[in-house]
Amino acid sequence: MTTIRTERLLLRHARLDDVEPLHVVLSNPVAMHWWSSIPHDSLAETKAWVEAMMEGNAAGAPDFVVEWNGRVIGKAGFWKLPDVGYILHPDAWGKGLAREAVGAAIDHVFVEGLTDIVTADVDPENTASIHLLERLGFVRNGSAERTWNIGGEWKDSVYYALQRGTKVARLSVRS
Repeated sequence: MTTIRTERLLLRHARLDDVEPLHVVLSNPVAMHWWSSIPHDSLAETKAWVEAMMEGNAAGAPDFVVEWNGRVIGKAGFWKLPDVGYILHPDAWGKGLAREAVGAAIDHVFVEGLTDIVTADVDPENTASIHLLERLGFVRNGSAERTWNIGGEWKDSVYYALQRGTKVARLSVRS
């Protein structure tokens, strides 16, 4: 089981006791505004999501629950390589925590040799996520219209990629 410690965060594999704290994130309409599904209506929905994350972790997917000051605030990592995904509770926004978590997850897959490229699919209106990806060294490599239907509303995509070697590993501790 991989655990990553950064200056302020702990990234670790999901557990069943993460259902309630992750439901706080995944049921929050503000947090879910840019996510690939509508907010979760029930704990059962979040439990199924966490169980799928646990199954992915067991199969080797480097997908992590993010803890800050002992509190679960979201997730960062790869449910399926090479696509990076991340979501944090809005209370954690604007503090550089997403950059720290996503950067650590990317460093992990590059250091471990799990992939030579990391990709991201982001809504072109999600300027905060676009800025995050660009600060991490991602380069825009395409776009498409009407790629996601979320709650009956079509969303577009902008695609980004980061090649191994364009980023320097900054992991503090791996165990």
